[in-house]
Amino acid sequence: MNRARSEIHCEEAYSMGITGRGIGVAVLDTGIYLHRDLKDRVKGFADFVRRRDRPYDDNGHGTHIAAMIGGNGECSEGNYRGVAPGCSIIAVKVLDHRGNGYASDVLMGLRWIRAHRDCLGIRIVNISVGSLSGKDMTENSALVKGVNAAWDDGLVVVVAAGNHGPGPMTVTTPGISRKVITVGSSDDHKEVDVMGSTMVDYSGRGPTSSCVCKPDVVAPGSAIISCKNEENEYSAKSGTSMSTPLVAGAIALLLEKYPDMTNRDVKLRLRERAVDLGLPKNQQGWGMVDVGELLR
Repeated sequence: MNRARSEIHCEEAYSMGITGRGIGVAVLDTGIYLHRDLKDRVKGFADFVRRRDRPYDDNGHGTHIAAMIGGNGECSEGNYRGVAPGCSIIAVKVLDHRGNGYASDVLMGLRWIRAHRDCLGIRIVNISVGSLSGKDMTENSALVKGVNAAWDDGLVVVVAAGNHGPGPMTVTTPGISRKVITVGSSDDHKEVDVMGSTMVDYSGRGPTSSCVCKPDVVAPGSAIISCKNEENEYSAKSGTSMSTPLVAGAIALLLEKYPDMTNRDVKLRLRERAVDLGLPKNQQGWGMVDVGELLR
């Protein structure tokens, strides 16, 4: 996380005292473990897999992502703190202990977020979840309709491009939605381990089946160290799942500085301020997210 924060230029935000205070980020994933870096940041929890009341994460993926967004780095002397350590996290468990899940649970999670957005201060939804099955790859799919409804409610929805690249039309659903902010990996040229498989050039590439250029932006996603679902421990994970929370955290910083921004304002700002990496548009979108540029 120290490397990732440096690569997207977070220090300018911190020098202004901006940490994402007052911004709620909902994380649709495997749940959340109350790691010391996160304990005081979790403001809400819902479980659509086992229907438990108390926060838990029997996989670790959700905890890793939540800490990338809002962990305070207490157990690492600040090295592995998240992008927006002042924000609050609302964890919504829609994936099981293997990281698998049903579209119906994701949709229920999205409906719960929409229903609780005001009381929990949710402004951003992070979805590091995706499907590449044929029936899901149209804008009429239930998952795309679900994220579009959240977007139409005014939430900033940030979704992973998936790890099925480098071929065209490999962005996963719901990242194919033309409304949401879809995030690819800026450093997928590095060989990494993703869910037990060695991968390179893995980041999902557009266009979509509807000829929409995706992803929208990219961020680092290779070998990111963040919180593990064990007491005081950290682990490294890779993939566009890791790129996505970096962008969600950057948006939390942006919304603290400009709280009246709409989700459309945020997307336009990302387009205007992204740094062109000189890669094809269907690989990098508008370019790499840059916090310093976003806040200027």
